[in-house]
Amino acid sequence: MADQYDLIVLGSGPGGYVSAIRASQLGMKVAIVERERLGGICLNWGCIPTKALLRTSEVYHYMTHAADYGLKADNIGFDLGKIVDRSRKVAGQLNAGVKGLMKKHKIAVHEGVGKLTGKGKLTVTQGDKTTELTATHIMIATGARARDLPFAKADGKRIWTYRHAMVPEVMPTKLLVIGSGAIGIEFASFYNDMGADVTVVEMLPRILPVEDEEVSAFMEKRLTKEGIRIVTGAGVEKIDTSASGVKATIKGKDGKSTAEDYSHVIVAIGIVPNTENIGLEELGVATERGQIKVDGYGRTNVEGVYAIGDVTGAPWLAHKASHEGIVCVEAIAGEKPHPFETWNIPGCTYSRPQVASVGLTEAKAKEAGHDVKVGKFPFIGNGKAIALGEADGFVKTVFDAKTGELLGAHMVGAEVTELIQGYVIARQLETTEAELQETVFAHPTLSEMMHESVLAAYDRPIHI
Repeated sequence: MADQYDLIVLGSGPGGYVSAIRASQLGMKVAIVERERLGGICLNWGCIPTKALLRTSEVYHYMTHAADYGLKADNIGFDLGKIVDRSRKVAGQLNAGVKGLMKKHKIAVHEGVGKLTGKGKLTVTQGDKTTELTATHIMIATGARARDLPFAKADGKRIWTYRHAMVPEVMPTKLLVIGSGAIGIEFASFYNDMGADVTVVEMLPRILPVEDEEVSAFMEKRLTKEGIRIVTGAGVEKIDTSASGVKATIKGKDGKSTAEDYSHVIVAIGIVPNTENIGLEELGVATERGQIKVDGYGRTNVEGVYAIGDVTGAPWLAHKASHEGIVCVEAIAGEKPHPFETWNIPGCTYSRPQVASVGLTEAKAKEAGHDVKVGKFPFIGNGKAIALGEADGFVKTVFDAKTGELLGAHMVGAEVTELIQGYVIARQLETTEAELQETVFAHPTLSEMMHESVLAAYDRPIHI
């Protein structure tokens, strides 16, 4: 006799486990199926452990620059094994936390590989054991995996994906990072701060290509100053590995190819949705380029089958998956939520310096037909930033000149991944420039730059 549920969630990442909890809160009998570890990639191999590593490199950077703060620190060094161990313990602690949440909300956890086998049916296979589950609703939240180079698949020795880069057995001496999105830049920042000689290769004309052009230009200049070599408009044509290292052939924007030696390579060229071998074809679930097609409530073309998170397409972000899942579950429960949209999802890069943004870039706003007003305020004009010794960076805001709508906000500098939420809330509440100008910001704080940027868009800045 198959175990019967109201909802089965296939995948326990930040989309899956959050959806399961919300469904339980709404009175559903819920099961979650996971083939690896509760919490999925984000908690175990992505968002959280990488931030632990980046915190270590940030502290190490400050230690090696102690004199800038009037401090003395001699014989600075690190233990790579202990750095990795701390990161894994952080992930382990949160994994245990998700287990506790599943127990608290009476969510059945089935470990193994899940596959849809019919309408309302799913099997879970672990070793020789197969369990049959049935439910009125089945949600697919299987996430994604790193995309390999077609001519050089990751081997975990010399060619790494993000998973390998989080648990290095040795510190790279000369590192090539292929791809300059958030993942590539975060690892470039981490390994550079830890002493590796880092080169970043990006095929597009600028790094962090989804960000505002001014942010990309600032980051290229700043990372170059930090010692990272940036090569844009270039592609890696060939990689040859040996026991001692890697030889990469890079074709530059001038069309010339050169072979260079590295100790390791990190491939950060995007992700592939985990939609194979889970029964989609048999049920006729519609996909496009491997991504599951859904409406604003996570519904697929097959009744009773839903999908959320990375398997449904960009933006590939944990907080997008969580919110998408909650909308989906609440719609199933008849709560009538607003359909999910991507217009107000913040993006963050936790490098040094940090990058954060929400909404339209200046270029995209103009392309959309807006007459814009743009404000910028530099970190050097902020007392708290100067006191912190973090005076590099800026805050940029983009407004519609006619309506005062905040179209987008773009930030680069210390702690901007925390600051961006203020603009996200402002956009969610449809706040205009008038309300933002009249808002009181505490002093001394970094957030004062957010106010000054708004004022600057209307020729009213105080401190520049």
